[in-house]
Amino acid sequence: MSADAVAAMLERIKADGVKFIRLQFSDLTGHPKNVAIPHIQAEKALTDGIGFDGSSIEGFARIEESDMVLKPDISTYTLLPWRKGEAKVARFICDVYLPNGKPFEGDPRFALKKVVAEAASMGYTFNTGPELEFFLFKMCDGEPTTQYQDVGGYFDLAPTDLAEDVRRDIVLALTEMGFEIEASHHEVAESQHEIDFKYGSALQTADNVVTFKFATKTIALLNGLHASFMAKPVYGINGSGMHTNCSLFKDGKNAFYDPDAPLQLSETALFFIGGILKHIRAITRVANPTINSYKRLVPGYEAPVYMSWSASNRTALCRVPAPRGNSTRVEIRSPDPTCNPYLTFAAILAAGLDGVKNRITPPPSADRNIFKLNAEERKAAGIDTLPGSLYESNAALMADELICNALGPHIVENLNTIAEMEWDAFRTMVHPWELDQYLSKY
Repeated sequence: MSADAVAAMLERIKADGVKFIRLQFSDLTGHPKNVAIPHIQAEKALTDGIGFDGSSIEGFARIEESDMVLKPDISTYTLLPWRKGEAKVARFICDVYLPNGKPFEGDPRFALKKVVAEAASMGYTFNTGPELEFFLFKMCDGEPTTQYQDVGGYFDLAPTDLAEDVRRDIVLALTEMGFEIEASHHEVAESQHEIDFKYGSALQTADNVVTFKFATKTIALLNGLHASFMAKPVYGINGSGMHTNCSLFKDGKNAFYDPDAPLQLSETALFFIGGILKHIRAITRVANPTINSYKRLVPGYEAPVYMSWSASNRTALCRVPAPRGNSTRVEIRSPDPTCNPYLTFAAILAAGLDGVKNRITPPPSADRNIFKLNAEERKAAGIDTLPGSLYESNAALMADELICNALGPHIVENLNTIAEMEWDAFRTMVHPWELDQYLSKY
């Protein structure tokens, strides 16, 4: 970072009246972590970085090699709007480095940067626009519950949507933090909501996803509620997804658009879809990273289950929305908001680029309601099923050399460890369902 850039940043921090600065980064599971410093340490942070112990961070480092350095990305500077008054607090998102100055290969942000750089070497810019759904639940004695705050439905408004004011506060806070909010509304399930923000480059958008979840949880808590991004917190109703819109741009133009092609989709778009579908089983491990994620990926709700694509069909996993021109995009409907956005976008982009480089043709467009096809009809159409558990998707990731190489051995090794530990804990736990089913019978 140049001396002029540092000086300008320090002047801005002073002008904003900042007293404390949060240096934020993400662990392997996508949870935000931070080191807080007083404003007088800002120059050191911007020039040399701030050291921290990485041994206690999920998926980072063993204790004997735990020294890490946080270096702020000045483009991510923002004030935290809920910390007003004289002692204002600012936030930077940071890259994680080793003491020798090399990027830490276990940093999810670095993993995405590597794949974005590969796309740039091919002349492409990768844009993403996720749509995050979440629930607002009541708190009881300081602990979150799954009690509904409202019983509204899709696009309802007050008085049925009792959480409208909270959603408005979230939108106002995000706007102050630099988000361009496009829409907010009540979702299908009771107490379920969605706030959509403008698409951007993959790295910027991944930063925004982490900020979005952090800000939403904070504003909800200030209103006595718990914001949950859990994929399926309540049985029998819709879960929460993170539909992810993707596009490649080249020379300032949308590379997915071809006005003269069938469906006005370029070969690049079709090959990108082909790559996604080829690697979707491995992508699922990072896009749907929890045991609970697979309670959402079941037939009968809106979540996609079948590996397919369509130019219009919402039951397909990859959908191409109607807008064309520079708005041409592919919507991947399987990710959920528990995912680490850096790793998810990295895996999606790596798969799409594989499709483009190797000219992977997707199967025919699935234009029927796939949920209504029986097993034989799906087999005849060549439509396979997503992994049904974290165990299955983790095995698919470990078998996918391209996605493993894109994420890097450090990240893959730790993802495998996390999945094995969670699956073993889940597998050996005696669940209430088992007691309800068997205790009185046997």
